[in-house]
Amino acid sequence: MSALAQLYQDIVACRDCDLAKGRTKAVPGEGAEDADLFFIGEGPGWHEDQQGRPFVGPAGQFLDQLLASVGLRREEVYIANVIKCRPPQNREPLPAEIQTCRKWLDRQIDLIQPRMIVTLGRHSLSLYFPAESIGKIHGKPRQVDGVIYYPMYHPAAALHQGSLRGTIEMDMLRIPQILAQCKELPQNVLEDRQLSLF
Repeated sequence: MSALAQLYQDIVACRDCDLAKGRTKAVPGEGAEDADLFFIGEGPGWHEDQQGRPFVGPAGQFLDQLLASVGLRREEVYIANVIKCRPPQNREPLPAEIQTCRKWLDRQIDLIQPRMIVTLGRHSLSLYFPAESIGKIHGKPRQVDGVIYYPMYHPAAALHQGSLRGTIEMDMLRIPQILAQCKELPQNVLEDRQLSLF
């Protein structure tokens, strides 16, 4: 059993917050164990809670389309959420829930070691850049400790606010170029490069 598979079992068994009481299934995440791209959403919705898989509802279908637009399949990337259990009535996750669940996400990132982390929406953005607004920094990559962080609107935002769809699609189209640039650089050089290169 891989370390990631063992981690999934630990997540499924987790009872560290009250969200575990109301879930149908925990939603650890899925994708390639050596993925260069790691997408972080907010939390499971109804469809995800039923299947135990991330991004399988309408927002997930749009994410699949976005991946296809840059020649990727979800099996080639890694997809997870800030929290691993669905909040009641799909409410937003509470700060205490996010903090309790963060150890799982941090461990996933440690195991996969992606070159680029794409934050989808403000909750995943705030894990790394709490003072920033998604409206101001979406589509603008930042590098921290050799990893590129790339904020995007959550795919669900396009379903609720159609005017954001084009913005999300354009931000997605930049990912291959940014990823190609960081792949060309040795890790120790990447840590010293300035954001202006991207």
